[in-house]
Amino acid sequence: MRYIYHREGANNTIGLTSMNRSFLLIIFLCFFLLSEAAGNTSKDIADKKIGVMLGSVHDSYARNKYPNSEILQYHTVPDMIMALTSGKVEVAVIGDVTLKNIMKNDDRIGIYEDSLYSNPLGCGFNKENSALRDQFNAFLREIKANGIYDDMVNRWMIKDIYEMPQIDTSPKNGELKVGVVTSVGFPFSGIQDGKNAGFDIELSQRFAAHLGKMFVPVDLVFSSMLASIKTNKIDMASCSMMITEERLKQIDFSDPYYSAAACIIALKKNIGKEQSAKMGYTDDGPHNGQTKKSFLQGISESFYSNIILEKRYLLIIDGLKLTVLLSLLSAIFGTMIGGLICFMRMSQKNILSMTAKVYISILRGTPVLVLLMIIYYVVFASININPALVAVIAFGLNFGAYSSEMFRTSIESVDIGQKEASIAIGFTKVQAFIHVILPQALRHALPVYKGEIISLVKMTSIVGYIAVQDLTKASDIIRSRTFDAFFPLLMVAFIYLSLAWVLTWGLDKVEISVDPKRRRLA
Repeated sequence: MRYIYHREGANNTIGLTSMNRSFLLIIFLCFFLLSEAAGNTSKDIADKKIGVMLGSVHDSYARNKYPNSEILQYHTVPDMIMALTSGKVEVAVIGDVTLKNIMKNDDRIGIYEDSLYSNPLGCGFNKENSALRDQFNAFLREIKANGIYDDMVNRWMIKDIYEMPQIDTSPKNGELKVGVVTSVGFPFSGIQDGKNAGFDIELSQRFAAHLGKMFVPVDLVFSSMLASIKTNKIDMASCSMMITEERLKQIDFSDPYYSAAACIIALKKNIGKEQSAKMGYTDDGPHNGQTKKSFLQGISESFYSNIILEKRYLLIIDGLKLTVLLSLLSAIFGTMIGGLICFMRMSQKNILSMTAKVYISILRGTPVLVLLMIIYYVVFASININPALVAVIAFGLNFGAYSSEMFRTSIESVDIGQKEASIAIGFTKVQAFIHVILPQALRHALPVYKGEIISLVKMTSIVGYIAVQDLTKASDIIRSRTFDAFFPLLMVAFIYLSLAWVLTWGLDKVEISVDPKRRRLA
C-alpha cells in the first residue's frame, strides 16, 4: 500500500505512514486491553506472594519467572494449600494431576493460570547403580507393551479409581527400598486403609515383584529425596519427580513414565470474573452454593473424615506409640550421656573438662534438625541403620548436653561443707556423693529436668525428615488425604498437650518422693 501511494506524491506517502503508525498503535492498544480482559496472565502475579514446594521444579520456575515476588516454600502439599486457604500466600504453583484431587476436597480453590509448562516424570537412582536403572527401564518398556501401564494410567489418572490392586512381593531376592512422598497425595502417592497407595506406589511395587524383591516404602519429605538417593538410604525414588538438568547432575533418572504440567492456583474469590467464567466457576455464595454447615456438623464431619474413614485412627495410634518410644529412649540415653559429660566437666583433668565444654558448646549451638540430618546423611551415610535409632541418638546427644549442665549446677549448689562433713565421719567420696550430695542435687535438678523432658517430647515432631512416621507425620499423611487445614493439627496438638500433662504429673510424683518436706505435706 505504501508503495502505490508513494508514486502519487511525497505528501501522501508521509501522511499514510503516519496513519499506519496510528492505526498500528490503536490495534496494539486494543490487543493489550483485550488480553487484559481475557483473564489472568502470569504477569499478574509478579507482585504476589507465591507458595511453592521446597526443592521442586515449581520453586525454581517461580524464582526465575518472578524475581520480584515473595516466594514462600513449604515441605508438604497440605501445608502449601493451608497457606493458600488461610491467606498466607495469594497464589501457589502445583502440578495439574495433583490439583484435580485437591479441588475435589476444597471447592474454594480454582485455577488462576493453567499449563505453565510441562515436564517428564522419572524415577531417581544413584549414579553408581546404573544396573538397577536399566532393569527399571526394561520393566517399564515391558508393562507398556503388555498393556499394564495403560491400565494403570486409565485407573489412576483418567477414571480416578484410587484402589490398589493386589501385588505380591517376596524377599526372595532381598528388599527394594523406594523413596515415596505420601504428602503429594493421589493419584500419585498417598495412604489408603493404613497402606501406601497411588500410581507411583503401584509402579514401584510392580517393579519390586518383577525383581523378586520385597517392596519397602520409605516415606520422606521431598526436599530430602536427593540426599537419600545419593547416600544409598533408598534404592530408588518414585515420587513424581520431574526430570531436570540440575537434578541430572546429582542423580540418574529412568526413562520418563509420565508427563505433568504446572498450574497457578488461587482462591476462586480472588480470581477475576472473566477467568472464573472461562473456567466455569460460579459465585453462588459460600463454597459454590453449598449449604453452610453448623459448627457441630463441621466438627462431626471432620472427625469422621480424619479419624474414622479408612481407619485413619490407626495412623495416629502408631504415630503416638513411636513418639512415646522415641521420647523414652532418647531421655534415658540423654540422661546417661548427661551424667558422663557432667563427670567430665567437673573433672580436675583439663583434657576431660575441655572435651566436655566443647561437646556442650557444639551440641547446644546446633539446631536439632540440622544435627539429625548430619547424623543420618553424613555420619551414617554408608551404614544401613534404622532411622528411628538415628533419631534416638540425635535427640539423646542433644538432651545430654543440656542435662549435663543441669546436673553440674545442681551438684555445685550443694554446700561443699556437707561433703567435707560426710568424709569426716567416715564416708568415702563415692558414699558421700550418693547419700548426701545426690539427693539434694536431685531436688534442685528435677524442676528444670521436667521441662527439658517435655521439650524433648515436642522435639521428636521433626523425625519425619528422615522417614520416621511419628505423630506429626501421621497428621501430615491424614492432611494429604483430606486437605483439612485445622482438625488434624488441633488433634495432634491436643495429644501432645495430654502427653505433656501426663509427664508433668509423673515427674511431680518423683519430685515429691525425693523432697522430704513436700513428701510430708503430701
